[in-house]
Amino acid sequence: MAERQEQAAPDAVLTRIGQVVMLHHAGDREEARHRFLGLWAEIGEQGDPLHRCTLAHYLADTQDDPADELAWDLRALTAAEEAREEALAVTAVMAICPSLHLNLADDYLGLGRRDAARTHLRWAREAAAALTDDRYGDGVWAAIARLESRLGEGGSGTWTPPRQRP
Repeated sequence: MAERQEQAAPDAVLTRIGQVVMLHHAGDREEARHRFLGLWAEIGEQGDPLHRCTLAHYLADTQDDPADELAWDLRALTAAEEAREEALAVTAVMAICPSLHLNLADDYLGLGRRDAARTHLRWAREAAAALTDDRYGDGVWAAIARLESRLGEGGSGTWTPPRQRP
């Protein structure tokens, strides 16, 4: 029974990451970056892969230099691949991967690497197929449509909800 309660207990690190995400979304990018880096120092390169993936994914969004943003997104991708091997983290990783690949596509596009951007956009589409029909899934699909338009991927530029996709 105690084991079940332990598994259901909220993850303190993910909660702390979420709090910093709210700070970032409220407009305090510098403070968010500072706090994310502090969490990264605590977690370390060998920390829990789900924590590293989530943290690096959000930390990338606080970077000023596109190359730094790409480096953090690549760290997140590496950690996501490690986390897939852990049964409890698979669902969380499946949910973050479409957004992660979208960020990587955007990073590469910003660096003028259109082929790499297209590759990650394709992977974002593939990963997004597993998302549920909810606000997060709808947002990911809308972001995919916007990036398709920016890359000239031949889409209409209008977004179609996932429930209407073939």
